[in-house]
Amino acid sequence: MADVTVAPEIRRLSKCELHQHVDGSIPVDLLWSMLRRHGLNPVDSLEEMERRLVLQPDEEGSLLAYLDKFHYPLWITQFYENIRSVAEAIVRQALEHNVRTLELRYSPVIHTFAGLTVRQSVRAVLSGINRVRAEHPDLRCGLVVIAMRQHGPHIAKILARQTVGEAEHLHQRSGVVGFDIAGPERGNPPRLFREAFDVARRGGLGVTVHAGEDAGPEYVWQAVDELGAHRIGHGCTAVRDRELLRRLARDGIVVECCLTSNYQTGAVARDAPHPILAFLEAGVPVAICTDNTTVSDTDQDRETARVAELLGASGLETVRTIHEQAAHRSFIGRTRPGALAR
Repeated sequence: MADVTVAPEIRRLSKCELHQHVDGSIPVDLLWSMLRRHGLNPVDSLEEMERRLVLQPDEEGSLLAYLDKFHYPLWITQFYENIRSVAEAIVRQALEHNVRTLELRYSPVIHTFAGLTVRQSVRAVLSGINRVRAEHPDLRCGLVVIAMRQHGPHIAKILARQTVGEAEHLHQRSGVVGFDIAGPERGNPPRLFREAFDVARRGGLGVTVHAGEDAGPEYVWQAVDELGAHRIGHGCTAVRDRELLRRLARDGIVVECCLTSNYQTGAVARDAPHPILAFLEAGVPVAICTDNTTVSDTDQDRETARVAELLGASGLETVRTIHEQAAHRSFIGRTRPGALAR
């Protein structure tokens, strides 16, 4: 995707990030140093490693090709100290772009292959977050736990039960604020995961669902009607269904829009306008999100600038409002039984 000019006014904006994955946002130089320390570097230079971690132009157009970029980070994010370090680095990087409300997204199960428990895997991320918050107490941070679709509904339900114990409302510092499903979308409809989301909601967690990125609007309907989603991750195909747009607007269901990654994965065609414009026109609340800062080679300043550019003369004030409203709809500080019921 062509780069965008970031005006000083955009850099100064206080921003809200509601959809950023840990594994896809690890700074390249940090991951490179960790791989070398463990003797696991598959190539001989930082430049070669960067090409393996950042989506290249000739790799664009496929969600599966995009997800393949998560391969190498998993080699080293199996150990508590490493996970804590990458989480801390991601939060510090977000602060550089004036992100003041940050929800990180993370699948703890895929970080337990070397012996960590799910709880230890979750606590490692929270420990990294809290290190930064100790220096920046005004920073709002929380963790959204992801169940992977390919692991199936039973694992998702077990994960939801274990996750509730780390909920923010049960701890004095940053905690788990939401629950999500992600991974290969086609053939894994949201309705199959209903029991897991029932557990998460009863435990006081916010519900956000990856839906409508690589499957049709019927998956977004299921996320809303059967999983009780408060927010939708990506949701690109929802614009095909006018009744669905009305439903999202009526119930105030936020669509977490990730412009750069949507074009990179083929969720939005290169020559098509991004659905965020249709969402705004229909009155659907949106959030401007990075998805994966490393894989997509982006940051919150650039994503905000892209939206402002699309909106023309009103761009700066509109993105300011979007970030303010998104911060209000964050799960941080609101997660407890009954607090998020629609």
